[in-house]
Amino acid sequence: MLLDLLFSGNIKETLIVFLMWVPIILLAFSVHESAHALVASWLGDSTAKNFGRITLNPAKHLDPYGTLSMLVFGIGWAKPVPINSRNMKNPKWGMAISALAGPVSNLLLGFIFVLAMSIACKSVDVSYINNTFYYWSDAPAWHLYLCEFFYYAAVLNISLAVFNMIPFPPFDGSRILYVVLPMKLYFKVMRYEQYVGIAILVIFLVLNRIGINPLSYVVDPIVNLLLSLVGA
Repeated sequence: MLLDLLFSGNIKETLIVFLMWVPIILLAFSVHESAHALVASWLGDSTAKNFGRITLNPAKHLDPYGTLSMLVFGIGWAKPVPINSRNMKNPKWGMAISALAGPVSNLLLGFIFVLAMSIACKSVDVSYINNTFYYWSDAPAWHLYLCEFFYYAAVLNISLAVFNMIPFPPFDGSRILYVVLPMKLYFKVMRYEQYVGIAILVIFLVLNRIGINPLSYVVDPIVNLLLSLVGA
């Protein structure tokens, strides 16, 4: 993120884009974690609710190191939401559904931002073609930046949804294993979630450093599909 922008050599553009990303990250993380907590509460577990995690206040969700990593490298994490599946009527399905709530909330938020981007771009005659903005009018700079803001917000939220569906611990996708694996085997797998999580983050960081973004192969088609659905 910030590292890539600094290497671009354009200080003014770097500062503008960075200032765009900060509120986007705060909102994306807060919505994601709040969705986990809210759905868990609906399903009978009030643990996260009692910790005040059903809120859009970023201070309740942000992990200092995860947020810094997100701002600098483009890959990060928030504080995990505490969930006790034993409080749910159906612990296995309750864990899976509450885990899916985070990615689904980001996907929905991504769609909202795609819709906002479509409206904003049409109002100033801006086209988005093959991951590039084309300006066909003499719109004020702030309006053009608004189009880009909505685009970045859509991309980050959809990226967060896709990234968290990786079916390995500690990502949300791994909680689906709770449904299909025997409980003893599941908890054996989860013992290694910290090491697996670090390994996957390192792999993504290395790939990004050499110019490869695996998420783009999934995220870009989703963004383009959503744009087509809203008539952009």
